[in-house]
Amino acid sequence: MAKMDKNEVYKILLPIAKEIARQKEGALFVIGPKNKFKRKYEPLFPQLLNKHKLNDPGMDKVLVKLAVIDGAVLISNNGEVLAFGAKIKGSKPVAGYGTRHAAASGITSKVKDSTAILVSEEVNWVKVFKGGSIILETDSEDTPKSLEKSIISFLNDGDTALLTAGGISAAILGGAAVAPIMIVGGTYLAIKTATGLIKKNWKERRNNYSKIKKN
Repeated sequence: MAKMDKNEVYKILLPIAKEIARQKEGALFVIGPKNKFKRKYEPLFPQLLNKHKLNDPGMDKVLVKLAVIDGAVLISNNGEVLAFGAKIKGSKPVAGYGTRHAAASGITSKVKDSTAILVSEEVNWVKVFKGGSIILETDSEDTPKSLEKSIISFLNDGDTALLTAGGISAAILGGAAVAPIMIVGGTYLAIKTATGLIKKNWKERRNNYSKIKKN
């Protein structure tokens, strides 16, 4: 298979995470530089995978099965499946949440350029962590194709166009003491800030985003 980039990794993993959420299961995927994961985890099970990539035929179905067992699935930035059933070392507790949230927060705090995609079995939502914090939450509904690329750009490159379309100015983004969280629902986009929730339905959001892209 051709070498993958991080955008392609997100494009494959986000729908898998949503599928697991629809099954009302929990899971944790961690994406990052391959050489940065050393001594950051210990396997809970014998590792049966050998240099498989996310875009290998049938790997999506395999990942759904592997992800719902205990531990995290570790994936390199170029899409290589490094480990499954991985117990993350150095968890960082997240108030009000359990061990998966703590693992996601801990690993993304310690491993530079890493991202954790967590599926919460309690609420059947997908949460994305960077730098120890949640930056995006999304429900289990399929993301409209027209928005998928923009969401991936936000995750990978920090593109703030979607946040701006949601009603937050660049000045607020730059000066916020606590980073806002993007919330993507089946019919709406919302931005959670320290002062409240800004919410727009998809029709309003599409209009705003179209204006931004033209400018």
